[in-house]
Amino acid sequence: MSDMIFENAAGSVDATVVRLLGTLSEAAAAPLEYVARWKRRTGRKAVGVLPMNFPLELVHAAGALPSLVQESSEAITDGRSLIYEFYCAYSRSLADQGAKGRLDVFDAIYAVDHCVALLGALDALRFAIEDRPIHLAQFPASMDEPASRVAVRERIAEMAAALAALTGTAPSAAALADSIALYNRDRALMRKVMDMRRAGTARISARQMQAIVQSAMVMDVAEHIAIMEQLVPALAQAAAGAPSGAVRLFLSGHYCHAPRPEVFDMIESCGVSIADDDLFTGYRFIATDVDATGDPLDALTDWYFNRNVTVPCGTRAQKTVDGADTLLTAIEASGSQAAIILLPKFCEPHMLYFPEIRKALLARDIPFLLIETEHEGLALEMLKTRVEALVETMKRGVAAH
Repeated sequence: MSDMIFENAAGSVDATVVRLLGTLSEAAAAPLEYVARWKRRTGRKAVGVLPMNFPLELVHAAGALPSLVQESSEAITDGRSLIYEFYCAYSRSLADQGAKGRLDVFDAIYAVDHCVALLGALDALRFAIEDRPIHLAQFPASMDEPASRVAVRERIAEMAAALAALTGTAPSAAALADSIALYNRDRALMRKVMDMRRAGTARISARQMQAIVQSAMVMDVAEHIAIMEQLVPALAQAAAGAPSGAVRLFLSGHYCHAPRPEVFDMIESCGVSIADDDLFTGYRFIATDVDATGDPLDALTDWYFNRNVTVPCGTRAQKTVDGADTLLTAIEASGSQAAIILLPKFCEPHMLYFPEIRKALLARDIPFLLIETEHEGLALEMLKTRVEALVETMKRGVAAH
């Protein structure tokens, strides 16, 4: 999206906003390069973290950099023999990056299980990266069972012990409290930007919003906070909100990795303003803070359960929350006139849950469009025609099917 959206009434570009967003976008676009530079600068270890329920605070308190491994834009080649072709793009990209040695920048890989495809990717990484620890914490997916909370607390304690052995620094209660405070601060700053976008007081493109959140997954949290503390007030003084006449749209889906930015650009080129989202590289990642009081390991345990209440996930089973109702509430609260569901090809949890989402949207007469995304070969012009049809449908006040 052009920097020209930050022109003020006098016609001058807000150079501060452009510079800060450029720094965050660079880290989001080249995460492994950022990790390599950070390690050279600090002499400390870096841990590659897989989505989506991993408590980054745990690695940070052990003195290492937690950096969430992103899908690569490279064509999947070397890793094709390590994982099934019918696994999602993110899982196949993980295997490919491991096979190509791209993940050697990390001193270990840590994950909290969230789907079968991720488990397959971890097996592939164990084969491709034989000289690095790969730690899987099996968090129960059933959120309602009393035993689940006990099991999660035990797995978190086990990870803390493993990280102490890896880094030589135990994540003490005091260090964990400091880390929790930092990550809560960072999440709060990012939510302020989302609040401004939702309210229309700052015009942030979907590409830029994703770069803000995605960079937080990659960067040292203190560095990210320092940038965000400059960016939030700068955005408040920069350009106004959505262009006049733009249709407000809600983006939903992509539970565990980033949609391609060009998909956002295509959607917005159709006269659409993205008002809100529940994407992993969006509101889902920053929605839930960790309780800063009491025992830190208990607080991280509670965070796992609380985040599925705030933004439910199709990979978790919980009778006391309804993901479709939560989505409808979020759409209406954002003032969005329609929704686009971004569903990664072969994402079984989302595919199985989509019928419930579809039924809920139809019952509320909310126009919507399902877009299936893939690692390569997105037909953007064809997709643009479908988005334009959705916009036209919205303007006519008729629910899409």
